[in-house]
Amino acid sequence: MPPFSVRLSKRVLDLAISSVGLCLTAPLFPVVALAIRLDSPGPVFYRQRRAKALDGMQDGIPKVKEFWIIKFRTMRTDAEKATGAVLASKDDDRVTRVGRFLRKTRIDEIPQFLNVLSGEMSLIGPRPERPEILADLAMAIPFFEERLRDVKPGLTGLAQVELEYTGAIPENSVLSMFKKDLQNPYGLDRAEGALADDMRAKLLYDLAYSASLERFSTFASTELRILVKTPLIMLRASGH
Repeated sequence: MPPFSVRLSKRVLDLAISSVGLCLTAPLFPVVALAIRLDSPGPVFYRQRRAKALDGMQDGIPKVKEFWIIKFRTMRTDAEKATGAVLASKDDDRVTRVGRFLRKTRIDEIPQFLNVLSGEMSLIGPRPERPEILADLAMAIPFFEERLRDVKPGLTGLAQVELEYTGAIPENSVLSMFKKDLQNPYGLDRAEGALADDMRAKLLYDLAYSASLERFSTFASTELRILVKTPLIMLRASGH
């Protein structure tokens, strides 16, 4: 559990920045809404169950507390009709034309300021996964569920600013030299490019962020670094 000074500072930052963020981005809402409706039929916003915190284990599978995340819709309304719950992949053909731009610029995440204000999320933390996908990843990646222990899911985070949108490792990343160890580490046949490869990289950054919360000094420096890098990534449209 992070010390009280860290928890208090995070909540104050969450309330202050999400309030200002909503005010500054409010003019974008009608523009984005119009673009989404003109591009494809369906609702402007998209609500989805996400894992918020660990709630023990059952039969070796993590139990989680859930909440409803809100985003601008970036996929077709029938995106999971045939597949069920699956994560988006790079160049996913279910993503609409407008949705691809919204994802690259991270504009699709802006409505989550409301989740931050309500206390379901923090401004900075691990990205919340869908409960059913989290359970599968926890079975494939040791300690994957630990990324949610005593840390709220975040709108942005260390993994989000250091990796690509899906979690792929960029060539200039400090993890690039460890790709062979992180990608298909067990040498399984036909496992190249598996979702778990990207998620192992995300896990390392998420655990590093959790560790930074143990002291106020490391929390402050890490938080500032993420706050500075996030808008730069949005401006460069480097979500992928």
